[in-house]
Amino acid sequence: MIEIAGRQIGPGQPPYVIAEMSGNHNGELKRALALIEAAAAAGADAVKLQTYTADTMTIDHDSKEFRIEGGLWDGKTLYELYEWAHTPWEWHEALFARGRELGLAVFSSPFDATAVDFLEADFIESFTGWLHTDKVASTGKPMIISTGMADLEEIGEAMETARRHGSGEIVLLHCISGYPTPAEEANLRTLPDLAERFDAVAGLSDHTLGPEVPIAAVALGAHVIEKHFTLGRADGGPDAAFSLEPQELKQLCESCRITWKALGQVDYSRKPSEEGNAAFRRSLYVVEDITAGEPFTEHNLRAIRPGFGLPPKHLTKLLGRPASSDIKRGTPMAWDLVDREG
Repeated sequence: MIEIAGRQIGPGQPPYVIAEMSGNHNGELKRALALIEAAAAAGADAVKLQTYTADTMTIDHDSKEFRIEGGLWDGKTLYELYEWAHTPWEWHEALFARGRELGLAVFSSPFDATAVDFLEADFIESFTGWLHTDKVASTGKPMIISTGMADLEEIGEAMETARRHGSGEIVLLHCISGYPTPAEEANLRTLPDLAERFDAVAGLSDHTLGPEVPIAAVALGAHVIEKHFTLGRADGGPDAAFSLEPQELKQLCESCRITWKALGQVDYSRKPSEEGNAAFRRSLYVVEDITAGEPFTEHNLRAIRPGFGLPPKHLTKLLGRPASSDIKRGTPMAWDLVDREG
């Protein structure tokens, strides 16, 4: 169990839904603020930003290895991509303030040490990240670690580092860094293994299209769901093609929480919603008029609906026994209708 901005996350708590803005602000502060407002209206628990600059991510270089081939960002250099997608640092104060006004947690992924210092000083509620795990952990704040592109050994190293340097409050997000990720590559059965193997609160950072995979993840024990969102895919943007629109984000939030409620607990008792339908169970009824002393037979005693008579399991015990009195057709069978001495 961990806590972010007063909200407990983990077993016994509804899934924590993080709406990731990433570069879907399209370079406009007004749009970034609108995204935070849309996330709050949709029922998300938090909005995640990314804190970097093109210069902290790469260098401005046009050689082949710095140019993207194929996919959503085909033809761009890495520098051009990050220049396009980054969230200006001077926006952070306004974005965090708007989140607080709306009761929404806002936090960010720091992509280098300067971003950690910047966020830790004023803004951060929780860190997400991979690089500089020791520095992030040393802030003592809760951490969200995404496993995207990491193998099992690297995940283990990051968790060991985070626990050695930090508070130990860690969410570990299963993540496939395909943009978008085919559903068949999601491998959601990894989630319970992550939770058990690393004794961590597990969740999903999802890049598939639609809400289905996150909903399934909740059914498998994900306590955190992180999903990209945008005001409109048609507006374009670095991540728009695999992002949810506001109404879809609302559906995701609602569906994940309904799924969590549906998991419930191991319970074989009759539920309140079933009580009114108990009458529709089969039970034993007299289906022909019977005179006192006449034996019960398969013709005059049957298991039918409604359910106000003795349970059907007693039929064999009753067959051949005499009736204690005259019994009218349609009478629910009861023990006092049996002649105990006959």
